[in-house]
Order: sequence, then structure tokens, then C-alpha cells
Amino acid sequence: MAFKMLASFVSVLAALQVANGALTRRVSCPDGVNTASNAACCALFPVLEDIQKNLFDGGECGEEVHESLRLTFHDAIGISPKIAATGTFGGGGADGSIAIFADIETNFHANNGVDEIIGEQAPFIAAHNLTTADFIQFAGAIGVSNCPGAPRLDVFVGRKDATQPAPDGTVPEPFDSVDSILARFADAGGFSSAEVVALLASHTIAAADHVDPTIPGTPFDSTPELFDTQFFIETQLKGTAFPGTSGNQGELESPLAGELRLQSDGLLARDSRTACEWQSFVDNQAKLQSAFKAAFKKMTILGNDINDLVDCSEVVPTPPAPASPAHFPAGLGIDDVEQACTETPFPTLPTDPGPVTSVAPVPAS
Repeated sequence: MAFKMLASFVSVLAALQVANGALTRRVSCPDGVNTASNAACCALFPVLEDIQKNLFDGGECGEEVHESLRLTFHDAIGISPKIAATGTFGGGGADGSIAIFADIETNFHANNGVDEIIGEQAPFIAAHNLTTADFIQFAGAIGVSNCPGAPRLDVFVGRKDATQPAPDGTVPEPFDSVDSILARFADAGGFSSAEVVALLASHTIAAADHVDPTIPGTPFDSTPELFDTQFFIETQLKGTAFPGTSGNQGELESPLAGELRLQSDGLLARDSRTACEWQSFVDNQAKLQSAFKAAFKKMTILGNDINDLVDCSEVVPTPPAPASPAHFPAGLGIDDVEQACTETPFPTLPTDPGPVTSVAPVPAS
């Protein structure tokens, strides 16, 4: 009896080992170098090598990264079930329409300036066997992987390219009200106010060229080369008064010379629906990474069924570790914070030594 039980146990163990091997077996890619859990992911390795070297300047967290990340959003958010319900095409979300129909969508006011990165990405799309929809989202995720402190973002392939352009008015603008912004995100994909705040973590590595064309390359925080929490700190510092809900193209002057604060960011940082969530990211790198990763994943599959896509996240490089602690810029401190969250005090942070300095613009490549 004992022998039969042992034999049965050995048989079950062998079956489990075979099943586990089947689940973890990887395929060899045609390049003879890489392997993948799914053959569809093999096509991404040559794209990764090409864009890291030739689009992102060897792996820098620079302007092309900022613009590629911006493009992921401007393409994906172009979807509206509410508009579609009226009988008008509502856009297909993350479907590449912003590049496929660039002659139409780049003329939308909210898409001002995206024609530059669309033009830069076009040769890479033509050179590789990826849909435009997949390339845009892949390039954004790979670009972010170059930024110290960033999360390792999820990547999926299998999106179908757009056959029609997205409608105008689906991309939020810097001078929109909080009501309008939250409603647009909710309509596009059921995003909560917390998810909206998480997505705006992208502004930690962003700079503006066209909000105020007289000061191109103006960053939204003092460390645009780092994916850190400085954006959430510095948007809560006292600045000059808002020029009105439609004034100066959505710009609010930051207390830091050389830094630009979008009106929408300033308002969201102070609105009762979002202020505490905004403050919760201050000096919380782990939450910054996890919340942005989850919100980015949700955004990049808008208009798609995730069950129809292949998860190729394993191709994304691991980003460099965070490179600086949260801090107040030199010359500024807790007295300069415009406290908006009534539930918890603002975190205690050190102040950088030295005199107040200016924030340098992000250099164009």
C-alpha cells in the first residue's frame, strides 16, 4: 500500500513538473539572442535597440522621452463613448490615430506640438513590424525606463490601427476647469479622480514648448530628468495669482524662476476632490511608481480588450533607481506651501542648501 501511495505521489509530482515547464517554456527569437514568453514579443527587441540608440540618444531621459510619453496620452485619450453614443465616431483610444491621421489631429488645439515627435517616430514605425498603435505605446514605456526613479511600465501588443481620426475636444487642456478635466477622464475610460492625479505624475519628466512659445523647454519641476515626487511638491508652493480660467493659455507662474506651472495642475493640487491625493505623493516614491504604473496600463489599453492583447512587459528594461530624495528647493520651505489638504499635514522635508536658483530649460536634441 505504501509503495502504491509513493508511486502515485511521484506520478503527480512528475505531472506538475511537466505542466510547470510548459508554463515557463520560452521561445527563441529569430535574432538568435533573445527569448520571450510569447513569440509575438520577439518583434519588440529590435525596436527596443533601435529607439534606445537612435530616438532616445543612447538611453537618456530627455526631450524625446518627454514627448513620446505625451504622445501615448494624446493618442489614447481620444475616445469618448458619450460622443459615440450620439452616432458620431468617438475615436478608438490607443489606436495610433494621432499619427495615422496626423494631418487632421495635429490641427486640434490641444495637440499643438505633437507633430514634432510624430515626425521623429515615423521612420521607426516604417522600419519595424509593429502597428502604429503598438509603437506609440511601446516607445512611451521604453522612454520612461531611461528615467531614474520611474516604474517599469507594462507593454502590450496586438492593437489594431485606427481607420478613422479621433474627434476634436477629447484631449484636456491646461486652462480647463477641474470639473471639465475629471469629467473628460471619466468619460474616456472611467478614470477616478485618484487615477487622474496618478497619470499627472508624467509631468515630473515633462517640459512645455508651446504653452508659452516664448520660453520653450520649460520644465514643470526642478528635476525634469528624474521621475520623482518634486512635481507634487513644487505645484503646492505659493505662486502668483491665477490670471483667470482662460488667461495666458493656462499658465501660472511658479515661485521658481525657469519653471512653469500649468493652471490645471495648480487647480488640481488645490481642489478638495484631489488635494489630499495630490499631497499623498509627496516624498512617497513607492506610491508614485505603483499608482502611475497602474494608471498608465489602464490608459494604454483604452479602446482595446486586454484579453486580445499580448503582455510583453518583460521586454521593458528596469529603470535606474531613484536619484534624489524629496526636498524643498533652495530658499523655500514649509512656509511657502499653500496647504490644500485639510486631512493631513504637509510632510516634513529638508531644504536644499544655497541661494535660490533658476531651473534650467530642457535642451532640445
